[in-house]
Amino acid sequence: MQLMVSLKKVKHGDEVAFSPRPSPQLSSLPPEIGQLRTLRVLFIYRNRLTEIPEELGGCTQLEVLSLANNQLSSLPASLSNLTRLKKLNLSHNLIAHVPGCVYNMKALVFLHLACNRLENLAENIQALVELKILIVEGNSLHSLPKALCCLTRLELLNLDFNDIKDVPQDLHQLYRLQKLACHPLDKGLHIVHNPLLKPVKEVLEGGLSALFNYLRAG
Repeated sequence: MQLMVSLKKVKHGDEVAFSPRPSPQLSSLPPEIGQLRTLRVLFIYRNRLTEIPEELGGCTQLEVLSLANNQLSSLPASLSNLTRLKKLNLSHNLIAHVPGCVYNMKALVFLHLACNRLENLAENIQALVELKILIVEGNSLHSLPKALCCLTRLELLNLDFNDIKDVPQDLHQLYRLQKLACHPLDKGLHIVHNPLLKPVKEVLEGGLSALFNYLRAG
């Protein structure tokens, strides 16, 4: 198997990428992936993975993991062991609920969950206190948990293209969100293309500072 040969070659490396070009798309990962004990960066994007082997949880030195553009609906609980992980990309999958293991990745500063099937974020999100970038655009979020407002290190929060009608009263606590952002890479709050109700919709026309002042006033 070509992938097995590749794994043997990188057994002592610290960065691995499996993308479909020029190789065929992967439909599975061998459990031997867990033998890459020194691995720090792993990209397995644009493949056809429907599940991740629990052995990946043995790669405890991982700091960057991209599983974007696959067909994943969940992650194994063993990934809770990836406590050094700082960047996790799960975008463009079939995830309806944030996998429980993610909430144990308390070193995360970047979490990308765009274009999945999320309808809500659990209160457990408050465990990710180091998060600076959270991207959940292109889902079906109906509301935001109050616990989200505990993530005071957030500098970029992308909520575009959801079903959000209101925002939590304590959202103003996310003081590092400096502005309403438009460009995908801009820091700030992204919240366009949501069916926001009055008065929040009108207040936002005055910018993020106007919204935060309104929320503070209660």
